[in-house]
Amino acid sequence: MLSKLLMRSQPCRLCSFRKRLSAPKYRPFLAFFTCTTDSQSKKENKKTVEKLFKLSVDIRKIRRLKGWVLLEDETYVEEIANILQQLGASETAVASILERCPEAIICSPTAVNTQRELWQLVCKNEEKLVKLIEQFPESFFTVKDQENRKLNIQFFQELGLKNVVISRFLTTASNIFHNPIEKNKQMIKILQESYLNLGGSEANMKVWLLKLLSQNPFILLNSSAAIKETLEFFQKQGFTNFEILQLLSKLKGFLFQLCPRSIQNSMSFSKNAFKCTDHDLKQLVLKCPALLYYSVPVLEERIQGLLKEGISIAQIRETPMVLELTPQIVQYRIRKLNSLGYGIKDGHLANINGTKKEFEANFGKIQAKKGRPLFNPVAPLNVEE
Repeated sequence: MLSKLLMRSQPCRLCSFRKRLSAPKYRPFLAFFTCTTDSQSKKENKKTVEKLFKLSVDIRKIRRLKGWVLLEDETYVEEIANILQQLGASETAVASILERCPEAIICSPTAVNTQRELWQLVCKNEEKLVKLIEQFPESFFTVKDQENRKLNIQFFQELGLKNVVISRFLTTASNIFHNPIEKNKQMIKILQESYLNLGGSEANMKVWLLKLLSQNPFILLNSSAAIKETLEFFQKQGFTNFEILQLLSKLKGFLFQLCPRSIQNSMSFSKNAFKCTDHDLKQLVLKCPALLYYSVPVLEERIQGLLKEGISIAQIRETPMVLELTPQIVQYRIRKLNSLGYGIKDGHLANINGTKKEFEANFGKIQAKKGRPLFNPVAPLNVEE
């Protein structure tokens, strides 16, 4: 659950990269007029529109979202459609892909074929490949740095990452493939050295590294200076190498993406809020690394939300992981437990903690326990004859 929260909180590097690749800012302005005035409509490439219409593509949707594509003089509608159809894409799938990613029709067919070969290095099944393209068309049609991308794919395979994991990188973390191969190799070396310096064993290093990368590939976008700065910060805070390694594993590498100043502010707030010593604070952080990640306003809001529900600071200290939940989720879970007569004020917060699945499982157990008969159904009854 923490990993999902962390992922949602991270800046979308993929999106920011696509913004840099998108058309000039004036084009959407022109695209607006293509669907409102006759004079501007004449600027659309009629052949492009006709070819898209034959493929049952919703032209209005393209005009609304990325109308500038229809103004391009040179397009490859039929060629791109043929490549997709050769992979086994249905007419409906082709139309959907082109509607969601109209830029595909201005990609060179040669570049798209090369892209297909690259993706087939990690996804040989054409049916699965089509599904990937349907889900992430923009990732597939970002045909840039293809030689570098190929070298990075081969490097990840040599590291031991499974093809299914690399496929996920291609679709949701494509920025790491734009890193020069030397940069990715350097970052892997730094991570390995950091792991060993923190007391990790040579025997477990490969497993640790592959798990870290599969959980958070964006760690490769960090700099060696940022990693060094973060490690030094925690050492100055009195964390042992073993404890830093624990945090690194629990936070799935996001530790290196946190700003030391922000971490310091969050730790200082937590220390004052829980009225604890440096040693106690360290234990709280090891128990709930989210205390490092969330900003002071977020922590304050969540603690105040719990206090309003009648939960004490002592209870929160005992189960700090509850701070990973938003106030709305806490309120909902407390209401559900109250409906069973379970008093959370006097109970343990573990019952409202955890993922949605874990909470529902705990709630079901409490509900079943409340519904049990007060007598023992298998005990003999004393009946007078």
